[in-house]
Amino acid sequence: MNLLLDTCAIIWAVSDPDCLSKPARSALADETAEVCYSPISCAEIAWAVQRKKIAIDRHWRLWFRHYVELNGWEEAPIDLNIIEEAYSLPEPFHADPADRILVATARLRGCHLVTGDRKILLYPHVRTLW
Repeated sequence: MNLLLDTCAIIWAVSDPDCLSKPARSALADETAEVCYSPISCAEIAWAVQRKKIAIDRHWRLWFRHYVELNGWEEAPIDLNIIEEAYSLPEPFHADPADRILVATARLRGCHLVTGDRKILLYPHVRTLW
């Protein structure tokens, strides 16, 4: 199964796996799963640290790169196709740019988006896992 982690799923997978659903934990533990992340999640984590919404044990850049490498997660780059898809999603979808990029990335890469975000879970135009 191809998985794309949303930002909260990255944070939880690293700091508190029990916050992930049991199916999400199982999917991440599956050695055949291809797990990727979007660079937009790095931006969201940096912003959350700067606003003191989350606390991590080192600079956000070092934290992010360390755990991506440690877990062997693959980067799903943001390119023009992702941006075009993000702003062409079937409506209704909410306006958050990061969520739009994550959903667009999952759709174009054929991934299940691992997310606990209720708005995304209720959106019928993307495959999710929670």
